[in-house]
Amino acid sequence: MPIPPAIYGLFPDPDSAERGMNALNRAGISPRRIVVMSAEPFDGYSFTQMDERTPMPWLAPMGGLVGGILGFLLARLTQEAYPYPLITGGMPLLAAWPTGIITYECTMLGAVLATVATLLISTKLPNWKPKLYDPEVSHGKILIGVLDPSDAARPEIENRLRGAGAEKVKIIGVSPAS
Repeated sequence: MPIPPAIYGLFPDPDSAERGMNALNRAGISPRRIVVMSAEPFDGYSFTQMDERTPMPWLAPMGGLVGGILGFLLARLTQEAYPYPLITGGMPLLAAWPTGIITYECTMLGAVLATVATLLISTKLPNWKPKLYDPEVSHGKILIGVLDPSDAARPEIENRLRGAGAEKVKIIGVSPAS
């Protein structure tokens, strides 16, 4: 699969990467086209918080609630599935402890499945699209780049990345600027 056209800079430290990200934002480049890649997390910097929002805190409890309701209905309807009159020997038709156990386990199952599904969707896994990557990221460099830049914007993006402190600026999939 071909790698998408891109211009990216390799930054030696998070401070210069932050400057590179700010330079691209000031240039008016859409955040959806900006790629940030690092071998380690840098939590104190804004360039690492582009995709921070996730619906997981809401979807995990909702999955647990749906799982609990379905588990309770499973246990209740299973116990009531026998034709009436059912002789219970003076005991209630619905046994509380087995119903509670099934409800609890299905609540946990629903929460776990909702969490895993949300994780896979929010991280876009599996991602079959070609990815931008440079081996120097594995050696501590931070990659900040732009996917599919227009021909008119290429020289400005390259200058902004160099001015922000990029050690190297690489162009992939497009002919070099004349």
